[in-house]
Amino acid sequence: MSAEAVEVLAARLNGLVPRHGVVLGSGLGSLVEAVRDPVCIPYAELPGFPVSSVSGHAGELVAGHLGAVPVLVLSGRVHYYERGDANAMRVPLAVLKAIGVRSLILTNSAGSLREDLPPGSVMRISDHINFSGTNPLIGRDGDDRFVDMTTAYDAGLAERMQAAAAKLAIPLPHGVYMWFSGPNFETPAEIRMARILGADAVGMSTVPEVLIARLLGLRVAAASVITNFGAGMTGLALSHHETKDMAPIGGRRLADILTEMIAAGGDDHE
Repeated sequence: MSAEAVEVLAARLNGLVPRHGVVLGSGLGSLVEAVRDPVCIPYAELPGFPVSSVSGHAGELVAGHLGAVPVLVLSGRVHYYERGDANAMRVPLAVLKAIGVRSLILTNSAGSLREDLPPGSVMRISDHINFSGTNPLIGRDGDDRFVDMTTAYDAGLAERMQAAAAKLAIPLPHGVYMWFSGPNFETPAEIRMARILGADAVGMSTVPEVLIARLLGLRVAAASVITNFGAGMTGLALSHHETKDMAPIGGRRLADILTEMIAAGGDDHE
C-alpha cells in the first residue's frame, strides 16, 4: 500500500469517510454523474496508482455522495493484459481499505453467453471462473494468501443489489463470470467451452480485484454490463468500439441500480 497516497487522499477528502467503494469498467462512467459534490483526483496525483492505457477508462478517483452516503469511485482500472500484472490494482484497493472503505462494488463490460442476456442488459455476478492462468496472490508470502472463495460475493450486498433493481423495475439476472486474460476477444471454440463449463458471461477484468479485495477483508459485490454476444453466437465480428458504444446503454441502468443500492443501504459497514 502507498502511505503517500493515503495521506494525499485523506487531505483531499477533508473529513469524508466513505464505507463504499465502486470500480467502474469500460464505458461505465455514467455513475460518476450521479455523485453529488464530487472531488475528482487523477490517478497520476495518487502515488502508486496505475494509469490505464485503455480508451474508455477515465483514470481518476471521484469522492462524494450517492444520496446521503459517502462513496469513493475508481473511474477506470488497469487490466492484466496491459502490463502482464494481475496485481496492478492492489495499491488502489489497499488505499480504499485504509481510508475506511468496507464494501467494494466492481463493474465491468462483458460478453454474453446466453440468448436471454442481450447487449444492453445487466447481470449480477454470483460467482466466477478464473480461466486466465494467473492470480494476483501468486508470490505473496504467509498463510493469508490462501483466501477462501466460497462466499467471495457477499450475500447481503447481493440482496441489496437485487432489491434496488426490483424497486426500479430493472431486470437483474445473475450468473457466472469467466475471466480471460485478453486483450484479444475469445474464439468461438473458447465461447463454446465457457458455456459448457457453466459461464454466463466472459470478460477481461474484475476477478483480480475480487481476489485482492477478499485478501483485504472487503465485502464484494459485482455486476456486468453486457455489450455483445460471445464470438460465434451471431456470426458478427467483435471490437472494442462495440464495447464502448454499448456499455453506456446498460451502464445507465447499472448506475441507477447502484445509486439506489448504496443510498438505500446507508453508511453501514457490517
